[in-house]
Amino acid sequence: MTTTTDVISVSDAGAAPRHGHRFLLIGTDTIFAYHLALYRVPIHAFQMINKFGLDGGLRTKYLDDLANHEDQRVYYSLFSEGDWPLQEIVDGTRDSLPVELERVTVDSAGNRTFTRILDETTATCRKQDVVHYKPLNATDYPDHLTCLAFGQGSEVHLAHQLAASPNWDEVITTTQPAGFQQSDLDHAAAVTIPSIKDPKGVVTTSPLVKGKPYEGLIGTREVTFTAGRQGWWNHTSLNT
Repeated sequence: MTTTTDVISVSDAGAAPRHGHRFLLIGTDTIFAYHLALYRVPIHAFQMINKFGLDGGLRTKYLDDLANHEDQRVYYSLFSEGDWPLQEIVDGTRDSLPVELERVTVDSAGNRTFTRILDETTATCRKQDVVHYKPLNATDYPDHLTCLAFGQGSEVHLAHQLAASPNWDEVITTTQPAGFQQSDLDHAAAVTIPSIKDPKGVVTTSPLVKGKPYEGLIGTREVTFTAGRQGWWNHTSLNT
C-alpha cells in the first residue's frame, strides 16, 4: 500500500506542530461538520457528524472557494486547536470552539496539504445538533457496504460507516436521491448497498463510482441515489 502523508499548512510552514480536532465541511445549503477520525489516537477515535454555528464570513469563504474547486479533488476542514474531548459537544458542556478554515488539497501521490485560508474565528455548537457520535471499532465489519445518511431536504450525504479496523473513511454528496426521509437524515440512518460486498479491510479507491446510480436499503425500505462529489477520503492516517 502506498503511504500518504498529511502536510502542515503552508501558511504555518516552519511553525511547531499543532494538535487539535479537524472537522470536514460537507454541504452547501446546510453545512455539516464531519470529524476526522483516527483509530489509534484515543481522543480522535470517534465517528461524529454535527452542525456548527458559523459566522457569515466563514460560510462565504467556504462556499466561494468550493465553487471555484468543485471539479477538483479538494476538501475543506475546520481546525480547532487543543486536545479537548468531543464528548463536551455531545454533553452540551461546550458551546463554542476556535476554528480556522483550511483548504485540503490532494496531489497525484495522494498526499494531503492543509492550507489555512481563513484565520481563527469562533464557531458555536449545541448538543441537539449532533447527528451521529460513536466510538470507532464499535461494530464488526458488515457483509455489504454500509453508509450513514445525513443532510437536509434534497441534499443527502453518505459517510462510510466506520466499523472494525483497518478501514477507509469517505463522505460523498449524492445526486438524485430518492426514498430518503428527513428522519433518516436527522439520525444518520444506516444505508446498506447490497450490490457491493464489504472488503473487510482497506481499499485505496472508493467503491462508489461518481456518476453511477445505486440502490440501497434502510432496514427493508429501498432508497436510490447517484454517487456525486467526494467531500472526504482517508485510508492512511485513519489507520496508522
